[in-house]
Amino acid sequence: MSSWTLVVLAAGVGSRYGGTKQLDTVGPAGETLSDYALYDAVRCGAAAAVFVIRPDLEPLFRAHHARWQGRIPMGYAHQRLDALPPGFLPPPGRTRPWGTTHAVLAAADRLHDPFAVINADDFYGRDALVTLGKFLSGAPLLPAVIGLVPYPLRDTLSTHGGVSRGILEVDAAGELVRIAELTDIADRGGQLTGRRGETEVALRGDEPVSMNCWGFTPAALPLLAAQFTRFLEGNGESNTAECPLPDSVQAVVETGTVSVRVLAGAEHWFGVTHPADRPAVVEQLRRLTAARHYPAGLFDAD
Repeated sequence: MSSWTLVVLAAGVGSRYGGTKQLDTVGPAGETLSDYALYDAVRCGAAAAVFVIRPDLEPLFRAHHARWQGRIPMGYAHQRLDALPPGFLPPPGRTRPWGTTHAVLAAADRLHDPFAVINADDFYGRDALVTLGKFLSGAPLLPAVIGLVPYPLRDTLSTHGGVSRGILEVDAAGELVRIAELTDIADRGGQLTGRRGETEVALRGDEPVSMNCWGFTPAALPLLAAQFTRFLEGNGESNTAECPLPDSVQAVVETGTVSVRVLAGAEHWFGVTHPADRPAVVEQLRRLTAARHYPAGLFDAD
């Protein structure tokens, strides 16, 4: 049985949210959404946590995480614009991060055991961490192994604007066939639709989607690094292009190098994309606490 690490992606700019949503205290005792993932991960056997952050945010994260001291080893990896493969430099004027593939690679030197990857601004639920913990604890270090916990599309929407989601196609054996990215997904007059380029696509709502809830073994890191290099070869001069983790995994699947296991066992997802999402998230956490799914104060719980 392998130990595993929780990797939390927390370097996003939060432009639509209007602030650092990764540190927004939405829980009843001042918890962030990632505090709930930490609480669940500890109970599911995680041996450590690594937060991928912007360098300027480290003092804020350290101050907040002081309340976790002694409960799980915590590390920080910086997602720097100039941390690129040899031969590449960020273009003048680039200020945006390079995306979630680059974020995972920023933590690579800390990842010697299997690891889970989640977003800091999403709530995934305990079942997802239980599923990932079991998957990673039984995973061999070689060859590369990748798993993904999906969520039903209808449970990942916002009533305050369109969202982008990676729609999963899964074969009969539970292996990922492809991820198709759709944008501007919303309910329009009772019909759920999204866009693939300029084409409008009708959706049912029960399609499985990726919410960046992944499990990897360290042998997958060179495969992701190769895909990030390919991305830079075509987009390295852009000030805005990003390399999403689902795109890199899809490209790895297409090479036939590794298969991706789509795992069962996810609960209801919620998160903060738009500022107007925040009150609903606060209320859902209050209800979970009132129902004793979580203690009234995560930092004081054993």
